[in-house]
Amino acid sequence: MYLIEPIRNGQYIYDGAVALAIQVHVLNKLNLDEDIIFPYCCKPKVQIGLFQNAEKEINHEYMKGHGITLVRRDTGGGTVFLDEGAVNICLIMNGDSNVYGNFKKFYEPAVNILHDLGVSEVEQTGRNDLVVDGKKVSGAAMTFVNDKIYGGYTLLLDVNYDAMVNVLTPNRKKIESKGIDSVRSRVTGLREYLDEKYRDLSVVDFKDLYLCRLFNCERLEDIKRYELTEEDWREIDELLSKKYQNWDWNYGKSPRYNYNRDARLEIGTVEFNLEVEAGRITKAKIYGDFFGKGNVGDVEEKLIGVRVKEEDLLEVLESIDLCHYFGKVAARELVDLILS
Repeated sequence: MYLIEPIRNGQYIYDGAVALAIQVHVLNKLNLDEDIIFPYCCKPKVQIGLFQNAEKEINHEYMKGHGITLVRRDTGGGTVFLDEGAVNICLIMNGDSNVYGNFKKFYEPAVNILHDLGVSEVEQTGRNDLVVDGKKVSGAAMTFVNDKIYGGYTLLLDVNYDAMVNVLTPNRKKIESKGIDSVRSRVTGLREYLDEKYRDLSVVDFKDLYLCRLFNCERLEDIKRYELTEEDWREIDELLSKKYQNWDWNYGKSPRYNYNRDARLEIGTVEFNLEVEAGRITKAKIYGDFFGKGNVGDVEEKLIGVRVKEEDLLEVLESIDLCHYFGKVAARELVDLILS
């Protein structure tokens, strides 16, 4: 088995979009003669499925306020929040193996290693989870691509319950304490279950220990690696530019949807009724009891084709004499309302 890590010019990259781009590049362009493992740790990110609506699955205000990025993957499934408290393990395996669809077999090495590290109660349950004391510590997924099994799982060492609840819960002004309590009752971290000598490990050190146990070696240097070449990185950078760090891919792939936003501003009540497709406004209606001289239909027309993105909305609304149409209101107020 080959090990591939997100390391470039000797620097470890903690960007989840880069980790995803590396996997997709290797899956589609390289044909190594053995299975491949891609372990990585990353800064906070939300990863959504190929067919999900980015606008409805996540809490954009919370993400922006906490520096959390969004990445859309090429496969289906649901929304996942990942951060510095987890070790993420992705694999590309021979398609002829008996692992595909068999999560018990897929998880077998992880269960054995965790047992060795003191997590004696961990077990594979349900369709694709690992649990300890009835609480989830890992979830897995897999698919079949290019005659290969492409799958992975996350090992939760530490859990940020507040972020997990808030970032994946859109359309709610407040998250009641019972929401976090519910997550605490169903999800937990592995740290408290490890043997005492391992409990103070950083997430990166835990990753390295896990890899050494998996490869049955004493040092990371003894593990067989595939080192990404400059040509590999050129194609990975292209994937990032076209997809995983590109707004049109991450947000523009969202299906058509309608939504309303309204608020009481100093000028009166303002309501935006928007229809959005591929991340851009296709229809717009503005209502309210504000006093303006102009026909707001002019503003509605200006919004057609605009991406539902802060800087794009600001650029358009700041180019309009809003006082003429609404009274004394700033473009920022209207953008905040649209994105609220």
